[in-house]
Amino acid sequence: MTLPASFPRRAILAAVTLSIAGLAQAAPDVIRIGVASAGGGEPVTWGGSPGGVVRVNNWLEDAFKGTNTKVEWLFFKGAGPAVNEALSNKQIDFAYQGDLPAVVGRANGLKTRLLVASGTRNNSYVVVPPQSDIHDIKGLKDRKVSIFRGTNGHLVAINVLAGAGLTERDLKAVNLDSGSAQAALVSNGVDAAFGGYEWFKVRDQGLAKVIYTTQGKDPALTRQAALLVREEFEKANPAEVQKVVDTFVRAADWASDEKNRTELFRIWARSGTPLPSWEAEFDKQTLAERNSPLLDDFIVARYRAVSEDAAKLKLIRRPVSLDGWFEPRYLQAALQQQGLQKRWTAFDAKGQPKAGSAATPLASR
Repeated sequence: MTLPASFPRRAILAAVTLSIAGLAQAAPDVIRIGVASAGGGEPVTWGGSPGGVVRVNNWLEDAFKGTNTKVEWLFFKGAGPAVNEALSNKQIDFAYQGDLPAVVGRANGLKTRLLVASGTRNNSYVVVPPQSDIHDIKGLKDRKVSIFRGTNGHLVAINVLAGAGLTERDLKAVNLDSGSAQAALVSNGVDAAFGGYEWFKVRDQGLAKVIYTTQGKDPALTRQAALLVREEFEKANPAEVQKVVDTFVRAADWASDEKNRTELFRIWARSGTPLPSWEAEFDKQTLAERNSPLLDDFIVARYRAVSEDAAKLKLIRRPVSLDGWFEPRYLQAALQQQGLQKRWTAFDAKGQPKAGSAATPLASR
């Protein structure tokens, strides 16, 4: 709109001043990031995601240095379900969580946008006490087995059981978080437990043995995690959302470099999971494969499959539409700004390198 020449100059200046002031006031006082993990260390952090690099190195705090916006990290022992509750109550703005709880949250009406993958193809394991007579998945029938329900490992456990002709009802399943499951297994309170890399520490102490692993098996049996944002926050603060995504992509780049493998595991070890556990978890996988931020066909397909499986198992009422949930524009902007458009291999829906996209080799280390 063209203003008439007679329009008072003072009014124009006042309008511009008010507009700038309004924009300044719109910046949030605090950005709150909820992590679906109890975490560990001082300050509290977590492993298995480039987000842990952001946390330990204070990269996000540095990104907002000189502004009025502070950064708060909140860790949830109750994992994904607890993060969903915090999102519902608007107690956090961003959420780092696994695929199943994110889908459950969307099915229950949480308005979020999925911004960037951050810790993908996580393996799962089944462990038993050292002297146990359980040697395979079929041996879990009628046994007391720990499964952390509502987490991204829950659905994997169900699919692993199905591969052996079992269902969750064939077990005496108990719902325990990671810490409680470890205490229960060591004290013979349960006969077996499903879980992730946290069990290597217990194994290396001679207190458990691994009888099943998803390592080297169908990528569909792996667990995915991502960074999400409340839709309301994203609409009101796009510049801040971009800055957060920029920082996570920077961390993904660093965490994908094989030269940083040992240092990355040392950073993640600050959470309480020791370096040898990370070495065991990543034994047959490249850093780039696991730390890619791409929302490629594999990630989208896995979230769709989780939605469908969760509905079949009545974890949600019906499959939830994922249309409009993935918001790649912040990721695309970050990749372009940092010159990382060709940094990572894109995978197809089955988890294989897409045509014309060469897989990143496992560098010698």
